[in-house]
Amino acid sequence: MTNTQKRAVVLLSGGLDSSTVLAMAIKDGYTCTALSFRYGQRHTVELERAAKIAAHFGADHRVIDINIGSFGGSALTDESITVPTDGTADGIIPPTYVPGRNTVFIAVGLSLAEAIDAERIYLGINAVDYSGYPDCRPEYLAAFQTLADLATKAGLEGRGAKLTAPLVEMSKTDIVNAALELGVPIELTWSCYQGGAEPCGVCDSCRIRDKALIDAGHPELATMYAQAQLAGR
Repeated sequence: MTNTQKRAVVLLSGGLDSSTVLAMAIKDGYTCTALSFRYGQRHTVELERAAKIAAHFGADHRVIDINIGSFGGSALTDESITVPTDGTADGIIPPTYVPGRNTVFIAVGLSLAEAIDAERIYLGINAVDYSGYPDCRPEYLAAFQTLADLATKAGLEGRGAKLTAPLVEMSKTDIVNAALELGVPIELTWSCYQGGAEPCGVCDSCRIRDKALIDAGHPELATMYAQAQLAGR
C-alpha cells in the first residue's frame, strides 16, 4: 500500500445496505477496511456473510467483540423479547432498536480510521425505508460529524475522517438497483433479524428487503416466504 492510496473504513454488517456501501466505496477509489461487530446479536450469521462479502470485494475485514447486547433492551440481543413480525406503527421505535448501537459502532470506526489515516467512514444508514431508529437520521450523522471533528487529533488538524452515508436518502428499491449495478452478490447478504439458518421473511427487515427486491423485478432473490406468497396470489 502506498501513501497515494486513499483509505476508508466501511461498517459492514453483512446486510444489503452495508454491502452496497462497500461496493460504492471501492468504486470511489478507496482501499477499504471492512469493520464488523460481534455485539451479542442473535443473528450472528450476519458476521459469516460479512466475511464473504469482504472477501468478494477483496477488502480487509476486522471483527470487533463489543458485547453491548449484554445490557439488554433489544429484541436483537435479548431472546426473551420477541422480534415483531406484524410491522411497527409509525412514530413508534420498535423493540429491534439496540440502545446506542450506531453511536458505539461509529465511535470504534472513528478510532480505526484515525489509526490507519482513513479519509472516510462509509455507513449503510438509511432514513427512508428504515424501522424508525433515531440513529439513522441525517441530523444524527451531522451531529456525530461535529463530535468527530472535535474529538480527534486528525479532526483538529483538519484531516479527520468524514462520515459518508450514500444511501441515507435512497429508497430500498433504489438501493437494490444500485447493488445490482455494482455487482453486489445479494444472495450472500443477510438482513433477517432472527437467528435461524434461513431468513424468516416476516420480520421488518425481511419484509422491507423482500418488497424492494420484488419491486426491482428480482423476486427470485427474496425469501422463500415472500416467494410462496407471490405464488399463492
